[in-house]
Formats: sequence, C-alpha cells, structure tokens
Amino acid sequence: MNRLKEKWQISSNLQLAIIFIVFAITGSTASKIAAPVVHFFGIYSETNPILYWPLRIILIFPLYQVLLVLFGWIFGQFKFFWAFEKKMLRRLRILKD
Repeated sequence: MNRLKEKWQISSNLQLAIIFIVFAITGSTASKIAAPVVHFFGIYSETNPILYWPLRIILIFPLYQVLLVLFGWIFGQFKFFWAFEKKMLRRLRILKD
C-alpha cells in the first residue's frame, strides 16, 4: 500500500480507500449504464452477441472516463482523478502533451 501511496503522491490511508471506492463505483456504473444504451438501439446479447458485446465494450470506455472524473469530484478527489485521466489519455495517444 505504501508503494501506491508514494506513486500516486497521496498521504493517507483514507484517501487511498476513497480512490479504490471511486474506481469500483465507476467501473460498475459504466457497465450498468452501457447495457440499456445498447438495448435502446435494439441490439441484444441473445439475438446478436457478435455486435452486442463489442459495442457495449466500446461504449463503456468513454462512459468510464467521464464517470471517473465525476465520481472523483463527488468524493472530493477531483485533482487526483483529473491528473489520472489526463495521464491515461496521453498514454492512449488521445490527448497530446
């Protein structure tokens, strides 16, 4: 745990716990939201799994990015998650330096 705290430049175990909670809530929420969106377009896993699953996974990615910053803000960790988001988007070459 100390290694993560050093890497992420955070000082308390409470802040580390909040960050883990935000990651968990964000992933679950993005996954939950993606299913009804895909269903809205009339695509269901039972009838068209070859289209359903790739579309749902592609949809989860941008939802996750937005929700990560939103939940980070709600939990008082906006600064950490904004920096984390920018770093991730730079590594994916979506955001330029």
